[in-house]
Amino acid sequence: MKRISHLLLFAVWLLPLTLLGQMEDPVHFSVSQKRISLTEVQVTFSATIDEGWHVYSSNTPAGGPTVARLHLDKQQGATPLGGLKPQGTVKEHMDPVFQMKVRYMEGKAVFVQRFKLTAKDYHVQGYLEYGACDDQSCLPPGQVDFALKGSDGPADATATGEHPSPASPDGVTSDTALAATANGSDTAADQVSSLTGDSLPAYWQPVISELHAQSNTAGSTTTNQRSLWMLFVLGLLGGLVAVITPCVWPIIPMTVSFFLKRSEHHKGKSLRDALLYGLSIVIIYVGLGLIVTLVRRPEWLNAISTGAVFNLICFVLLVVFAISFMGGFELTLPSSWGNKTDSNADRLGGLAGIFLMALTLAIVSFSCTAPVVGFLLVELATSTSYLAPMIGMLGFALALALPFTLFALFPQLIKRAPKSGSWMNTVKVTLGFIELAFSLKFLSVADMAYGWHILPREAFISLWVVLFALLGLYLLGKLRFPLDAKRDHTSLPGFFAGLVSLAFALYMVPGLWGAPLKAVSAFLPPMSTQDFNLAKAQAVEARYTDYDQAIAAARAEGKPLLIDFTGYGCVNCRKMEGAVWTDSRVGKLLTEDYILVSLYVDDKTPLPAPLQVTYNGRTRLLHTVGDKWSFLQAHKFGANIQPFYVALSPDGHPLAPAYYYDEDVNRYINFLKGALLSKYRH
Repeated sequence: MKRISHLLLFAVWLLPLTLLGQMEDPVHFSVSQKRISLTEVQVTFSATIDEGWHVYSSNTPAGGPTVARLHLDKQQGATPLGGLKPQGTVKEHMDPVFQMKVRYMEGKAVFVQRFKLTAKDYHVQGYLEYGACDDQSCLPPGQVDFALKGSDGPADATATGEHPSPASPDGVTSDTALAATANGSDTAADQVSSLTGDSLPAYWQPVISELHAQSNTAGSTTTNQRSLWMLFVLGLLGGLVAVITPCVWPIIPMTVSFFLKRSEHHKGKSLRDALLYGLSIVIIYVGLGLIVTLVRRPEWLNAISTGAVFNLICFVLLVVFAISFMGGFELTLPSSWGNKTDSNADRLGGLAGIFLMALTLAIVSFSCTAPVVGFLLVELATSTSYLAPMIGMLGFALALALPFTLFALFPQLIKRAPKSGSWMNTVKVTLGFIELAFSLKFLSVADMAYGWHILPREAFISLWVVLFALLGLYLLGKLRFPLDAKRDHTSLPGFFAGLVSLAFALYMVPGLWGAPLKAVSAFLPPMSTQDFNLAKAQAVEARYTDYDQAIAAARAEGKPLLIDFTGYGCVNCRKMEGAVWTDSRVGKLLTEDYILVSLYVDDKTPLPAPLQVTYNGRTRLLHTVGDKWSFLQAHKFGANIQPFYVALSPDGHPLAPAYYYDEDVNRYINFLKGALLSKYRH
């Protein structure tokens, strides 16, 4: 237990440090060449992909994320045969943002391109472009340089043997067509200018240390820390709910009485035993969370959050739990387990006996705690925080163990505690309604992954409206379930709880016509699935797409600059724009108080001439406008993920810590307002 606590403290301490460095390098490519025949050469690009990341395949249709594509800067004496071909396992899922099926590779990715030699002397030079994302961010298009050069081609070879890439039935080439930019001469390679630190304007110079200082002095909790605290609170609430179920609440006075009678003449010993009993409960449930933490590998995060099969299993599981809570059947473990554990507890005594008594509680209360624990573990397993299951179960176990320890310390409180009764079944049925509502969230993910279109946004909202309206009627005594006792009046707590549930149902009704419903937007399908939308909220659009022009405008108008590093193929950039930039408060700040510039790191517009830059000891050619903005982000801010937002003064210095992917509108507004206050302080 001590080691676990040390691990938790170390993790919480480490999280802020890891957020300061945002230069991700999750994809590692190598290039090899193989002579296939006298006239053919194969170039192979092999990648090892870090856990949790994926690379989009070359056979992904256009109009979506950045896919693997080959670019040729120089082409002499050789011509490509067909297109770039992926090898290995290519996965596919329906992306709700791009409204299309995207194909990607995890763990390993291999792409091959064949060339036909058409002359004795040949020289091909270019690069493989690829896009990589995880479940929260994307990288700018990566580049892998290659060169194919030799003088051993066939002297009598001609270009007549070229084979065009065949077309697939859906109109997309079966191998993504080569984006060749070469004209067969050496001029493309020769027209290269060098971009060095000395030649860059002052507002291009690095401010990485300033950003780190802003983060250190901000005094705010990081997103990951906040999420861990929220997960702990979620577990705590789940434990408190489990305490007032019929399987746990009646056991409390019996257990406390047992400890008090066991040591009538040694009060200190009875208190010690009760504390050890509570600690044993914590160890059991935290151990369960630890098992899930160790079993759940980081590479599962993206698959868990988007995988159709996993989400369907979660949907069915929560529906089963809901039916159990509503009285359809009872989930129980074999009675022999509880009897055997209980008898061993009596026989062993001491610490081992107390631990087995706690284990007996876990077994006996399984029918009530299993749906709560199962619901929590489903929610925690889909969290991007690796420690989520253990942190959540710690909160659950502390809440479950608290009444046993508290009543042991103050036995007189038992007389004031509510007596067991029908109200506990009302709690169970209420939980059943809530689990049924949350199950739709997982069905929605599976629906979007498979492209069934059976649960668009308005259908989801309709089901929630009906569920919470029925819950309100149940709490007011208008509905009864199999295990409910007959009621001749409505209790005051039931009246107010029913009032809240009915009010929540009414709150969601405008969502049927496109209202954003921001309080529950995280659970709803994306607005793009809404068929009937009267509230077409539009995201604010940037005034500039060029950094130098935006700096000039900021100086002329005396306003701070907000840079939005984004990408046409960045899924989470579109999510931020749809969830955050459509808010009227955000739009007002961005249009009235800032000079907003969006820099697309995957903009394919060619530069007038390639730029040669050196960064971190590596020389690279910048071919496109997107390459230029990608270099700016890495060189000036030490970051390479999108979305990435940073507020600057007109002279190019940061006014606040950078902001990453987080759809919390209020947090984004605080980020914008904090930077404005910093501007006035300066």
